Amino acid sequence: MISHVLPTYNRAPVAFERGEGVWATATDGTRYLDLGAGIAVNVLGHANPDLVAALTGQAGKIWHVSNLYQIPEQEKLAGMLVEKTFADTVFFTNSGTEAAELAIKMARKYWSDAGDAERIEILTFEGAFHGRSTGAIAAAGSEKMVKGFGPLLPGFRQLPWGDIEALKAAITDRTAAVMLEPIQGEGGIRPLEDADLREIRALCDKTGALLILDEVQCGMGRTGRLFAHEYAGVAPDIMMVAKGIGGGFPLGAVLATEKAAAGMVAGTHGSTYGGNPLACAVGAKVMEIVADDAFLAEVNRKSSLFRQKLEGLVAAHPSVFEGVRGQGLMLGLKCKLPPADLVKAGYEQQILTVPAADNTLRLLPPLNITEEEIAEAVARLDRAAESLDA
Repeated sequence: MISHVLPTYNRAPVAFERGEGVWATATDGTRYLDLGAGIAVNVLGHANPDLVAALTGQAGKIWHVSNLYQIPEQEKLAGMLVEKTFADTVFFTNSGTEAAELAIKMARKYWSDAGDAERIEILTFEGAFHGRSTGAIAAAGSEKMVKGFGPLLPGFRQLPWGDIEALKAAITDRTAAVMLEPIQGEGGIRPLEDADLREIRALCDKTGALLILDEVQCGMGRTGRLFAHEYAGVAPDIMMVAKGIGGGFPLGAVLATEKAAAGMVAGTHGSTYGGNPLACAVGAKVMEIVADDAFLAEVNRKSSLFRQKLEGLVAAHPSVFEGVRGQGLMLGLKCKLPPADLVKAGYEQQILTVPAADNTLRLLPPLNITEEEIAEAVARLDRAAESLDA
C-alpha cells in the first residue's frame, strides 16, 4: 500500500522536532550535528533568533496579499539584492526550480523580442542540477532525471563539465544562452575554474549569448563571497538564487540586468506566493547578516580551518577518502566508498551529511558554525570513517 506521503524519497529513519544553530534534535531526543543544513538552506542554522524575530514580527502584521499589489517587504529585499550585485531587477519565486523556469523563459523571451524567436538553444553542462520541473530536467539532461517523463522541452544541449574547447565548438551566434553552476552541488562539489568562467563570459560576449548562472546552492555567502561568480570577476546576465536566501523559509529569486529582462513585461510571468511579505521579511534579515563583509570574512576563515582538518581526515583514512574539494563552506569529501555508506555511518555518530554524484560526500554546514563545532564535526566524521575502515 502506498504511503500517505508520495514515496519519491528514500528517507532516513530519523525525524527532527527542534533545532538550535548547528544542532538538530530528533523525536527520540538524540542531538545531531547538522552538516547538511537542509541542503545548504539553513545558512544561519536552526531557529536563528534574528530570523525568528523577523518572521514572527511580520507574521503579526500581514502574511500574504499576492502580487496584484505592491509589497514593501519585497521591494526592500529587491533593493538590497540590486545594491549588492550586478542586477538591475529581481523576480521572487518560492524555490530554485521556479527560478530555473523563469531564467529559461527570460532568455528565450529576450531573443523573441529582439526579433529572433528561433534562437532558443541553451547550452548546459553534464552533471548539472537545475531543479525537478520538466524544463529544469531537460536542461540537465541526465538519464536519472529524465527517464520515463516523456518528451522533454527542446532546445538544450549538454556539454562535458568544464570542457571549454567543447563550448567553443558548440557556441555560435545562434546560441540563446549558456547556463551553468559555478560550483556543481548535486554533481559532486565540482568548482569551475575562475579562468574558465571568464572564458565563458567572453564567449557569450562574442556571440551575443546570455550567461545564466545557477547560484541556488553556491550563493548567499556559501563560498565566502556573497555569490561564487565574484571570485572570477565576471557578472552574469541572469542568475538563479534560492536555498540560503530564505534561511529555511521557502524563497527564491531571479536576478537580471535590465537588458536581459527586457522581454518580461506585464503578463509574461507570475507567482501567487512568490515574494510574499513573510518570505521577504526573512530574506531581508538574511541579506542584512550574510552580505556583511565581516561575516563573509569569518566564513573564509572558518572554511580554511575546516579544510585543513578535513585534509588530515583524508590522510588518516586513505581507504575511505580520496581528497577534499570545494570552496568556502561548500565542501566535498571525494570517497573511495559509496558516499551513502558515509552518510549511514554518520548517523551512528550523530552527524548529518549529504551525498552527491561523483562519489562525493557534501559538507554544507550553517555559515555561522563555530570553531568548536568544526572540531567536533571532524571528530565525528573520523569515528564514522573508522567504522568503515574496519
